[in-house]
Amino acid sequence: MYAACANLRHYCGMTRRLAEVARKVGVSEATVSRVLNGKPGVSESTRAAVLTALDVLGYERPTQLRGERARLVGLVLPELQNPIFPAFAEIMGNALAQQGFTPVLCTRTAGGVSEADYVELLLAQQVSGVVFAGGAYAQADASHEHYRLLIERQLPTVLVNAAVEDLGFPRVSCDDAVAAEQALTHLTSLGHERVGMVLGPPDHVPSRRKLAAFTAAAAKAGLDVPAEWVGHAMFSLEGGQAAATRLIERGVTGIVCASDPLALGTVRAVRRRGMAVPKDVSVIGYDDSAFMNCTDPPLTTIRQPIEAMGRAAVDLLAVQINGAEVSSEELLYEPELVVRASTAPAPR
Repeated sequence: MYAACANLRHYCGMTRRLAEVARKVGVSEATVSRVLNGKPGVSESTRAAVLTALDVLGYERPTQLRGERARLVGLVLPELQNPIFPAFAEIMGNALAQQGFTPVLCTRTAGGVSEADYVELLLAQQVSGVVFAGGAYAQADASHEHYRLLIERQLPTVLVNAAVEDLGFPRVSCDDAVAAEQALTHLTSLGHERVGMVLGPPDHVPSRRKLAAFTAAAAKAGLDVPAEWVGHAMFSLEGGQAAATRLIERGVTGIVCASDPLALGTVRAVRRRGMAVPKDVSVIGYDDSAFMNCTDPPLTTIRQPIEAMGRAAVDLLAVQINGAEVSSEELLYEPELVVRASTAPAPR
């Protein structure tokens, strides 16, 4: 009796699984059964779609099919509060779908699943590759052991934006040096001589690049950038406000920020001091993320070409998945200064 019940539960579970996968793919349950049992008479595209649906729905593949990688690609993002990351996810997700892949969005949360945990989960799902858009690879002092695991498994991987130098993955980045130079040139053309920066944490590689280029450009222009005119913060509105408050107290009239949320925090800091943007302090952001033209005042910012960058990242990944080698040299994309109402001539 107990054996009969066990067989019945197994049969019902299999039937339910076949029906769910069939609905997901839009084929018959018989077709799904043929794929799972390795029978002929199924096109390669349908077979791939069934296996992908199996992975997406969380079902274990049959033993004979576990050696094959799924048509899944992990998109690992540090957060979704900064609108630049959902924008990247949308672009890369669409590009992956056009090439027959299913994106799996992995977003880190405070106290939740870590980036290293996501890497283990993605490897367990036999994903075809991973794209990271912001993460521990951009922090010099962070642990990078989970990236070594990807290298050992030879899993196709692409990084978006600047990374520590020794990982060896293909990278697609916005040119941080050009961005910093564009911002400084704009402010100096408006007569600003006391220009500071609000950046990410001190070990953040893109922030380091921006600071190095900014300092070099300032020296060429005959301007000093004292250490007390440079603030470091976590990438948030609150972090920007705290760092900018210190700079404002030291008399800067222009502030270049490493993200749009940091810039919005800087605007708030100026107002909390009873001052105005741009009358007393000019502010420049970075990314030109959604709705920056709707803020008060509309934000002058450096626009990343995220459409081109996102599609390039997916192309680099697809080439690797198809078995070809790609260079680990960094692809640098030119940013664009977008002038709005948060910058104005220096106060007299």
